Amino acid sequence: MDERATKKVVIDAGHGGDDPGTIANGITEKDYTLKISKYIYNRLKDLGIDASLTRDNDITLNPNDRPKKVQSFYGNSSDVVVVFNHINAGGQDV
Repeated sequence: MDERATKKVVIDAGHGGDDPGTIANGITEKDYTLKISKYIYNRLKDLGIDASLTRDNDITLNPNDRPKKVQSFYGNSSDVVVVFNHINAGGQDV
């Protein structure tokens, strides 16, 4: 098996708790980043890939604590992939 396929994945759902992120058109970023992150997490697990979530509910993670949270799962080894999910608000048509 290709060793590149055996990497571990940490998924960080951006914002959360007291930090809603962008709010526009009835969409709150923290809610969608969590939904997207959970979907990715479940899909990776279905594929047999070792994965972890920095948050699985609506909690506040201090931006200074996020790197520690990410590293708490697998350390800072080179075989870890980290996915940070964010949804940015768009401006006018370009």
